[in-house]
Amino acid sequence: MKVRNVLACAAAVLALAGCNKNKQESNAVANEKVTITQATPPPGGNWTDVVNATSAGFMMGNPNAKVKLIEIGALSCPHCAEFEKVGVPTLMDKYVKSGQVSWEFRNFLLHGPDISATLIARCNGAKSFFPLVKAFYTDQATWMGKIIAVPQDQMTQIQAQPENQQFVTLATIAGLQDWAAARGIPQAKSNQCLSDPKKIDQLVELSSDVTNEFPDFTGTPSFAINGKLVPDTFTWEKLQPQLDAALK
Repeated sequence: MKVRNVLACAAAVLALAGCNKNKQESNAVANEKVTITQATPPPGGNWTDVVNATSAGFMMGNPNAKVKLIEIGALSCPHCAEFEKVGVPTLMDKYVKSGQVSWEFRNFLLHGPDISATLIARCNGAKSFFPLVKAFYTDQATWMGKIIAVPQDQMTQIQAQPENQQFVTLATIAGLQDWAAARGIPQAKSNQCLSDPKKIDQLVELSSDVTNEFPDFTGTPSFAINGKLVPDTFTWEKLQPQLDAALK
């Protein structure tokens, strides 16, 4: 797809689906082999120290866990930020650490800013993905607030920029290059990630693949357990009993 269309496509879930490349091309990304760099317990048995790239996101924990949890989240989503704050500490300490549950995070694009944030979160690969996601959620009100404050005429001008500059500009408005530099990603590297058309197209395709794989997907956060979307589950309070049941 054309990068200049991504801001418009990411405005809503249905719009995003409409901007997807053809289904065969999109599914090719989703069907790539999962990259597993470690599938044995680490020293001390703490599986939260093990993160692998997958064909659709990043997985923390034991790749051979009995229960495989997928979280579909958007970095601009306040409900996702709430889950990160309320649920993730227990999820990691009680379920992932022991190797019982693996936790795969798949980014979904709700808005244009999600693309800039996600490109930075993924920029250093598996080693820093989950810490950066946590930091994005912690600081969400700040960086999203800066983007929300952008007048519509300025946003229209951003959409008219060359394809490889739109998300660099959006990140600059939100202060994300300096934010990323303080967390180990030099500005030159973050700008490279932000301006890579292939990475941008891949994010849009992967986001659309969510709706292909899970037709009942309605919004973020959503969760799948062992390949099945769990309906009406958007909070840790509702998710935890589902994990406990799957572990029995």
